[in-house]
Amino acid sequence: MASRVGRSVLLGAAWALALAGPAPAQDSDGGASAAPLSAIDWLSDSLTTPSLITPAGPRQNLPPDPNEPAVTSSASVDAISVTPLGRPLPDAVGILPASVTGLAADLWGPADPVDVARQIRGVSTNLPPALLDLLYTLLLAELNPPEGGAGGSGSDIFLARVDKLLELGALEQADALLARAGPENPEIFRRWFDVSLLLGTENQICEVLRATPDLSPTFTARVFCLARGGDWKAAVLTLGTGRALGFISARDDALLARFLDPDLFEGAPPLPQPAHPSPLVFRLFEAIGQPIPTSGLPLAFAQADLRANIGWKARIIAGERLARTGAVTGNQLLGLYTEQRAAASGGVWDRVMAVQALDHAIKARDAAAISSAVQEFWRQIKAVEVEVPMAKIFGPALGQVPLEGGAQTIALELALLSDEYATVSTAQPMPDLAVALAVARGRVKGLNGATPREQAVLAGFRADGVPAGLARLVDQGRIGEAVLQAMALFDIGATGNLAKLTEALALLRALGLEDAARRAALEFLLLERRG
Repeated sequence: MASRVGRSVLLGAAWALALAGPAPAQDSDGGASAAPLSAIDWLSDSLTTPSLITPAGPRQNLPPDPNEPAVTSSASVDAISVTPLGRPLPDAVGILPASVTGLAADLWGPADPVDVARQIRGVSTNLPPALLDLLYTLLLAELNPPEGGAGGSGSDIFLARVDKLLELGALEQADALLARAGPENPEIFRRWFDVSLLLGTENQICEVLRATPDLSPTFTARVFCLARGGDWKAAVLTLGTGRALGFISARDDALLARFLDPDLFEGAPPLPQPAHPSPLVFRLFEAIGQPIPTSGLPLAFAQADLRANIGWKARIIAGERLARTGAVTGNQLLGLYTEQRAAASGGVWDRVMAVQALDHAIKARDAAAISSAVQEFWRQIKAVEVEVPMAKIFGPALGQVPLEGGAQTIALELALLSDEYATVSTAQPMPDLAVALAVARGRVKGLNGATPREQAVLAGFRADGVPAGLARLVDQGRIGEAVLQAMALFDIGATGNLAKLTEALALLRALGLEDAARRAALEFLLLERRG
C-alpha cells in the first residue's frame, strides 16, 4: 500500500513539473515529428539523438560577441556506424547456413547492395506459398555481401530483409536475425525493440537496452523499460522530466500516466485510440486495459494475438492470417484448430469442427468418414486461403486413401499441394488433374493444356535455359537478383500476363530451383484465387 501511495505522490509531482511549459508537437511515441525514422512507418520511436531545447519565453536579439567562439545550436551527434570487432557486417548475417539452404555464398555476386535492398522491399507478399518459402530462405540465408556498390552502408540488405519479414508477420524469424546482428546499430535495435514488444519479450529487450550504453532511448521507451524492470520511482520521475523538457507529448503523457498508476484514473473516460499505433503504443494501451484490435493493423501485430494470454478464437484468427504468408506453419495452425472443442457454431467454429472431424477420421483410418469430412474441410479452408499449410499436414495421408467422386478429387489436390507431391498417383484417369499430375512428376512431354493457364505452365517446363531477356543477370553472376526477378515475373503472370508466368517458371528451373518451380506451378493450377 505504501509503495502504491508513493507512486501516486510521485506521479502527481511529475504532473506539476510538467505544467512548467508547453511541449512541441510530437509523434505518437514522444519524439519530435520530423522526417520519418524508417521505411516502415509504424516503427516505435524508441531511440533518439538528444538536441538542446530552446527555453520558453521571448529571446533578446543581441549582437554576437566577436571574441566568443562559435557555439553550436544543437547537441545532436552525427550518425555513426559501429561494428564491434569480431561481428560481421549486418548484410552478411543470417541464421540458415549454406548446408541448409543449398544457396551459394556469393549469390549476390557483383550486385549493388542498395539495388538489392530496393528489390527485396519491392517483392510482393502475395506470392504463392512455394515462392514465399523461397523468399524466406533468401531472407534468412547466410550470404556474402554483394561485391558492388561501394556506397552501401553494410546494413542496407539486412534492414530490407528484416523489414520484409515484418511485412510478412514473421516476427520469430526476424527476432532471430536481429539477435544475431546485435544491438549496436540504432536502426537494427529499433526493429528488435518492436519485434520484442509484439512477441511479448519486452523484459529481455529492455535488459539489452540497459546493457548497451551507446543507445539513447526516448523518454517514452525509457519510462516503459524502467517500469517493466520494477523501478517505478525512476519511471515516474523520468516521465515528469521528459514532459517538462518537451520530450513527451500530452497524449503520450496521459497514456504513460495511466500505465504507471491506473488507480489514479479509475472512472475516467477511456483514452482515444490511435488509428496507426506503433508497437510501443499498442502495448501501452493493452497494459491500461484498452487493447487495440489487430484486425486493422499491419500483419506483424497479429503475432501479439498468438500469446497464451489471448483468447482461443482470436489466436485462431491470427494464426490463419499469419499462415497465409508462411509466418505460421501448418503444424502451428493445426495445434490452434485442435486445442479445444468448438465453443459454438458458425464462422471460425465451423472451421475448427471441420478440421477436427477430418483429423479424427484420418487417425481412425475410416474411409467413409474421410470421404464425408474432406469435402467440408476443403470448403472451410478455402474460405480463409490456408489450403497449402493444411495440405502439408493432411495431404500425404489423403493421397493413400481410396476414395471416389468429389472426395477423391479433393484428396488428390491436397496431396499435390503437399511436400509429397512428386509421389502422388491415381489408379484411374483424372482428366481435370492430368497437367497437375504431369508437372508434379516432371513429365510433361507430349501433353497439351486444355486452358491458357495450363498451356502457360507447360511452356515454362518445356523451355530450355534462361529466358533471353534475363540472361544478363545470370551471366554477370547476380543470381540472387535473378531469383527476385523470377518472383516478380510470377506475380505479374498470376494476375493475367501468362507469358511472364512462363518466363518465371523457365528462369526458376534454369537456376536449379526445380522444386520451387513445380510447387509454384501446382499452386497456380489448383488454387482458384488470384490476388
